[in-house]
Amino acid sequence: MKKTLSISFFFLLLLYGCWEKRAEPLKISNTVDYAIMPDQISWDVEVAFVDSSFTKAVLRARRARVYQKRQETLLDSGVRVEFISRESNKVETVLTSDSARIDDKTKNMLAKGDVVVVSLTKNVRLETSALNWDNRTQKLYSTEFVKIISPRETIKGWGFESDQHLSYYKIFKVSGEQK
Repeated sequence: MKKTLSISFFFLLLLYGCWEKRAEPLKISNTVDYAIMPDQISWDVEVAFVDSSFTKAVLRARRARVYQKRQETLLDSGVRVEFISRESNKVETVLTSDSARIDDKTKNMLAKGDVVVVSLTKNVRLETSALNWDNRTQKLYSTEFVKIISPRETIKGWGFESDQHLSYYKIFKVSGEQK
């Protein structure tokens, strides 16, 4: 009986000691750096770019993070930009990418990931891993490897420049094949 009592007393002390440690409040440090956090986060974003009542492009993304101090917007989880022709008022070119960074001062965009640009009217497809869009000149360009596929040819190379509708393009350091 004495052994049973002393073993029971030992377990009670052990349980009490464990319980005492758990009852101690957790210490949470306030180490959140608000300077690197976005000022705004939006989901299922759609932005129309309008000039003199004409919609030039429509941008869609699943998530946008706006950083006002850095003056940039980061888009991720699927980016789609539809460039609209002024003449026909229809979508002429579609750009898709995994993510994009927009400079809020210049409105220039860097698309990254699986970047694809398709000209619906010219039947031309561009594939690359990174592509810049210059808002001032309305041109697309890249220093990365690019591949352009059209009904007549497939052209590959490093470096690329074009208008936003892939009507007039040039590839630097070209290699390719005619069909």
